[in-house]
Amino acid sequence: MRALSLLSFFVLSQSSLIQLFENWTHEFSIRFTNKHHFNQIFHTWTQNHKFIEEINAKNLSYKLGHNQFSGMDSEQFRVFMGFDKPAEPLYEYLTVDSNKPNPSYSTEEFSHITLPKSVDWTTSGAVTAVKDQGQCGSCWSFSTTGALEGAYFNKYGSLLSFSEQQLVDCDNRAHGGKDLGCKGGLMDNAFSWIIQNGGLCTESDYPYVSGTTKTSGTCTKKCSIVEKSAIHDFADVPPSSEDAMMSALAKQPISIAIEADQREFQLYKSGIYTSPCGTKLDHGVLLVGYGNFDGVDYWKVKNSWSTSWGDAGYILLGKGPEYNNGDGQCGLLLQASYPIL
Repeated sequence: MRALSLLSFFVLSQSSLIQLFENWTHEFSIRFTNKHHFNQIFHTWTQNHKFIEEINAKNLSYKLGHNQFSGMDSEQFRVFMGFDKPAEPLYEYLTVDSNKPNPSYSTEEFSHITLPKSVDWTTSGAVTAVKDQGQCGSCWSFSTTGALEGAYFNKYGSLLSFSEQQLVDCDNRAHGGKDLGCKGGLMDNAFSWIIQNGGLCTESDYPYVSGTTKTSGTCTKKCSIVEKSAIHDFADVPPSSEDAMMSALAKQPISIAIEADQREFQLYKSGIYTSPCGTKLDHGVLLVGYGNFDGVDYWKVKNSWSTSWGDAGYILLGKGPEYNNGDGQCGLLLQASYPIL
């Protein structure tokens, strides 16, 4: 009877697991090419499901959950997001525009500022809806437009969605830029290109398609540059300084770079993410706030992986000097900048 009971429990568990898997395939419109492909994804999804349950059982400051990346192992995820291309870290092989002088950091400008207890630009109307970069290494363009959208709103009182596709197509060597479309880029380089271009077009005027095509397209001049969207300059936040970052963030949303290739980051769902995640910068995102929840300090970050990832497209990262030797959780304090209109 005991053996039968255990067998029944196993069958019930498997049946429940298969149902959850089928629900996931329907939710994210997963298509299978053949039986082998089905078995491969089911196996990977099952391993991730087990990992999610194991992590969540530890009652940490964050929770994991299924999303569009649940059918990928860590290596497949890196390939899909372009973290493996090029072989060197993104922020080591791309150089900042040589026309921009090396920033001279001064801590004095941050020393006399009374910092607000918390900041959240998403509640101030300065942040557009979460977007989706798709299967294109264009995170840098989304971080850039996010920072420009925030700066534009704060100066002119109007929230516009700016075009990532224009940056992906046009911000390259052929058009006076230095970035590489779906193969990566730097936010500072994109800011420099916007300066040279005299501004940027809107999302509706130059829609994003590279998430589906997986490549950059032909640069078109048919869209209309938004009046007053020209960047006068951009500033780099002094690295490894929380006070400097909070002071800059009190003024506007900030473009930052992080390491995002860890399994727990891939499957993050909610809460304050405090797991070790490294400082090998490979992903551009937008810093939109900071605060404290239940005694734990956090940074609030807008990602570009759609609302089905994370907490409706956002992640809270642990804040404090204990993270990565003061370089910030996932290296978020190492390379930050913002446009000046």
